[in-house]
Amino acid sequence: MKRFKILRNVLLATIAFSSLLNVAHADDALKMELTANQVIKNAEGKTVYKPVRTAPAGTVIQYKANYTNTINKDINDLMVTLPIPANMTFTGDAMPASAQASIDGKNYADMPLMRKVDGKMVKIPYSEYRTLRWNIKLLPAKKSAAVALNTTVN
Repeated sequence: MKRFKILRNVLLATIAFSSLLNVAHADDALKMELTANQVIKNAEGKTVYKPVRTAPAGTVIQYKANYTNTINKDINDLMVTLPIPANMTFTGDAMPASAQASIDGKNYADMPLMRKVDGKMVKIPYSEYRTLRWNIKLLPAKKSAAVALNTTVN
């Protein structure tokens, strides 16, 4: 009986340890890099992106998050969010366009967001959007996926 208890405790300790390893491993599975770039049209009319730290009112800034799967296993149904910074207004441009939006950071819906006013459904102004969310269905092992949103400096 004593031998059974020792074996049982060793087994439980092994299971607990492997669970902790999986949690630590999962925390390291995803790397995110965020960039902020000014959106500019060049002389040929092509959109170019220039790194920016500060910008005057009216400047269009793209926030782009690049998510990299750092493990040798696919990640399925990854939900990622990007907040719309204070003093910025979302332009309505999101990449990919499958983004959902929220005005409270909790409840998300497909864009454009709508609300009922005087019995009619009307579009919620982009100035009220606070967060965008994307569902990345599959992020293969050692691959990356990017999401982005454009804002205007208030």
